[in-house]
Amino acid sequence: QVQLVESGGGLVQAGGSLRLSCAASGRTFSNYVMGWFRQAPGKEREFVAAIRRISRISSNTYYADSVKGRFTVSRDNAKNTVYLQMNSLKPEDTAVYYCAAGNPGSIMSNDYDHWGQGTQVTVSY
Repeated sequence: QVQLVESGGGLVQAGGSLRLSCAASGRTFSNYVMGWFRQAPGKEREFVAAIRRISRISSNTYYADSVKGRFTVSRDNAKNTVYLQMNSLKPEDTAVYYCAAGNPGSIMSNDYDHWGQGTQVTVSY
């Protein structure tokens, strides 16, 4: 069983930055695709970013169009941790951010096996 714990959320002004972390338990962390999703009030959960390890030293990354160029996803397999660096934040980025792990058929789908509890990100004007 994999457990995911997010941290790093908070309140930030528009244009600011935050870095989210997701610490995973379990020995198979490196085998999983790690994804970040978010859900704003009254909206469905949406894909934000994901990272798939393809070799010991490289990974493929994937981003939603709305965050491309502003957010960066990375992973540290030695620490069983995935990160989401969020720059140039906008009020519309306000949401609960969730970390997910699995091997989904589609990277951007919700078809991940394990989910964290979420961390709140609020971007003020």
